[in-house]
Amino acid sequence: MRIAALTLVALIGLLHSYIAWFEIFAWETRGPQVFTAFNPELFPDTVAMAANQGLYNAFLAAGLFWSLIIRDRHWQRNIAMCFLIFVLVAGVFGAATVTVRTLYIQSVPAMLALALLYLSKTRPH
Repeated sequence: MRIAALTLVALIGLLHSYIAWFEIFAWETRGPQVFTAFNPELFPDTVAMAANQGLYNAFLAAGLFWSLIIRDRHWQRNIAMCFLIFVLVAGVFGAATVTVRTLYIQSVPAMLALALLYLSKTRPH
């Protein structure tokens, strides 16, 4: 259970690394292809905003990856759960404000990882 939970944490970290790259470096080129409901002329004017958002996604990824290298299992779980809750909240907010797809891309995997971490609970030493 623990291995599955940590694997999912790593995959969510990779997802947020990709989102960070997308928002920081590919907003004008890939953005119009991904967000087809938005006017393509919107993207050049929102580069700085998207890059800022991308930085936050990079912080989420960094926190998730950090949790994977913590040796103490109790603290590893605590840090992973903290950053997964951040991802969950970001996904819910994104679903409410941008597209419901965000709920499935971010929140559902975060909830699954949180459940797996909870089920693999270890006692502090």
